[in-house]
Amino acid sequence: MNTETLKTQFRQQAQGALSLNVAFIGVTGNLFSTLHRLQEATATALAQAAGLDAGYVTRWCDAAYAFGYLEAAGDTFRLTPMGEAMRPEAPDSLMPMAVQSVLSAHMAERAAGLLQSGERPGEAVLAERATILPWFGPMLEAGFGTMFEKTISPAIPAFAEVDARNGLVLDLGCGNGWYLRVLARRYARLRGLGLDGFGENVMQARERARAEGFADRLHFEQGDIHDFTLEEPADLIAMNRALHHVWEHDRAGIFSWLHDNLKPGGHAVIWEPAWPAERSALRDPARRSLSFQNLSEHIQGNHLLQPEEIVAAFAGQGMSTEVYRFAGDNEAVIVAQR
Repeated sequence: MNTETLKTQFRQQAQGALSLNVAFIGVTGNLFSTLHRLQEATATALAQAAGLDAGYVTRWCDAAYAFGYLEAAGDTFRLTPMGEAMRPEAPDSLMPMAVQSVLSAHMAERAAGLLQSGERPGEAVLAERATILPWFGPMLEAGFGTMFEKTISPAIPAFAEVDARNGLVLDLGCGNGWYLRVLARRYARLRGLGLDGFGENVMQARERARAEGFADRLHFEQGDIHDFTLEEPADLIAMNRALHHVWEHDRAGIFSWLHDNLKPGGHAVIWEPAWPAERSALRDPARRSLSFQNLSEHIQGNHLLQPEEIVAAFAGQGMSTEVYRFAGDNEAVIVAQR
């Protein structure tokens, strides 16, 4: 591959990144959703409806038009199909791609600055950008909610077992509560308790559960498991893409806690990105993002796990396990029983 070919390739990649940056502004500023509601508007009218500065919105409209999110007739703008797809509330919304793009840029900048010192600041880096943190939960919900609802939850018998006895599901690291809301929609009797360290996530979780009519069955608290006492043992404890956040710090403690806070016969359901056994697998386009995620996790004091590591940790507690794989083996759900 010659230099000119490489330049063309990287220019195309840079254009894609710029496009997602423009989309991120439209997502976080509620511009896509507002223009959808208005159907068409000038930049000034769009700014007024969204409660934003007209100068910034005018420049955004030009950029969104350039990258194909808007069509224009004179000074009036409408959403294109691509713009419609960026609305957070759109079916199969593309919003997660825009949020992830800006989050990745933030993580890349932090990694570049930490290379020499080796410092690992922890999960606080997720809250360093005020426009990103409120979208972290919605990004995960839009990116993984459908997979969980349509593919994963029907494949795990433990959920139906808990529902049959009006049991309690504890979601550790619950984010905006989407995992429990999916279960509440599918199973009418189970109860849910979500625990998360970020107040923003807990606030969103409570609001969304209330909006969907689940406030009587789903409850959310801010805190850490080391300072948290369950009023009753759980029938099922879920960790949705959260185990790797505590693995390096307190592996023995977390697995002991999971065992001790489950009812006899209860289940731990651990959903994790599946780190491949062979480095060569990372060249697969479907797995490339895992490599960057693992770099981002290192900043937070974490690393991605192989399913076999999780199985071995449960075996240390005398718990039997079953491993389910999804999304071309990129996602693993480990179900352990006390």
